[in-house]
Amino acid sequence: MSSSPVLTVMINAVRKAARGVQRDYGEVSSLQVSMKGPGDFVTASDKKAEKVLRAELAKARPTYGFLGEEEGLTKGEDPDHRFIIDPIDGTSNFMHALPFFAVTIALERKGEVVAGVTYNPISDELFHSEKGQGAFLNNKRMRVSARKNLHEALISTNIPNIGQKNQVSHRNEIAVLQARTAGIRGLGSAALELAYVACGRLDAAWCHHLNAWDMAAGLLFIREAGGFVSRLDGEGDPLHTDGYVASNAELMPQMKQALADAKKL
Repeated sequence: MSSSPVLTVMINAVRKAARGVQRDYGEVSSLQVSMKGPGDFVTASDKKAEKVLRAELAKARPTYGFLGEEEGLTKGEDPDHRFIIDPIDGTSNFMHALPFFAVTIALERKGEVVAGVTYNPISDELFHSEKGQGAFLNNKRMRVSARKNLHEALISTNIPNIGQKNQVSHRNEIAVLQARTAGIRGLGSAALELAYVACGRLDAAWCHHLNAWDMAAGLLFIREAGGFVSRLDGEGDPLHTDGYVASNAELMPQMKQALADAKKL
């Protein structure tokens, strides 16, 4: 399939940044057993990857702004466009040499995501989409799952860890959905979980405590693959909230009902 010039720029930037991430990933296993641990190394890898992404994107679109995990918000001359960047989504996985993480970019135009790219350099899977043009995995069109009953669904979420707020309420949600689904997975990368919903590997997902860069590209993938995304606290675009619910049309009301029931516990 053909891509627009800006999507081509985004894909090339992601692939270039991913080469460095992949090299660093090869060093993580040995750092894993050191006394110091891999934390400082991973932070440096994150920052290096974001610098590559920003440099490559700025060469092609110098007036666009940026919103990124490592360097925050940079306003551009063009107030209508900005790139949303996460150089390594799934940092904890990366730190433990678990090969489920991604480099991800989205393009936001006047508050709406219009293009997205998510790339897992270990599996060599490239997810990409543009508004109105469909969503693709390695150039093969993606569609969300066709399952209609929640009890048949495989779903995912982020498992609460130490220091996260609302741990009890999230555990209540997990407990309710555990009793109503075929299984729950905590995979550790919202960007890839959303991509997996878009291509039907997962039937639904919900996540808390996120930032825009974790989910921007994936939300577009799901919409373009025929699915639906919603805020955790109601209807509407979850992009600049702290979480989402994502699924197909049949499962969305069942997911919403389960999450509402969990609030009663």
